[in-house]
Amino acid sequence: MRYRKHKAHPWHGIEIGKNAPEELTAFIEIVSSDTVKYEVDKASGYLSIDRPQQFSNIVPALYGFVPQTYCGRKVAELTNAALGRDDIEGDHDPLDICVLTEKEVTHGDIIAQVRPIGGFGLLDHVQADDKIIAVLKNDMIYGQYTDISQVPEAIVKRLLHYFTTYKDMPGDRQPRMVLTGTYGRQTAYDIIRRSAEDYNTEIRPLLE
Repeated sequence: MRYRKHKAHPWHGIEIGKNAPEELTAFIEIVSSDTVKYEVDKASGYLSIDRPQQFSNIVPALYGFVPQTYCGRKVAELTNAALGRDDIEGDHDPLDICVLTEKEVTHGDIIAQVRPIGGFGLLDHVQADDKIIAVLKNDMIYGQYTDISQVPEAIVKRLLHYFTTYKDMPGDRQPRMVLTGTYGRQTAYDIIRRSAEDYNTEIRPLLE
């Protein structure tokens, strides 16, 4: 085992996982008890305050991203194909992931071993902003699920409500986040692979 002298950058220095996309590493930024939305600062790798949560909607599960991924051209191809469009692009961020667990995790800035089971296709204006849904590996309750179709409907609705409203502001006439579809495990795998390809093509060369 090789030991680091310095903390790894969460986006670039943490491995996605040798068994990805079936099992992978997630970097958790925020948890349900947070009243501030934290986000990794891309330059430094430290958690930064993105914005206070102004309304009562709180993230209903662990939330973060998949290291060494990037939502670029390959990820956007799927949304363009699904909607019959050619103007949609990736959101230029690491791939978002939401992790279900029975356990109370009290803070972010941690890594977790997870299994993807599906996801939500979301559109933020003309940017594809997919949310992968995963379960914590070996979780006593959620660990039994292998596909999002097995998750209780009430939990799926709670997740959908959060992700389709968390960017809305008072006075908005239309929701900012538009759901384009809910997909299962195999599509989630495809998106994870594509985001890893986008990272290797568009981001990794900039680090060398």
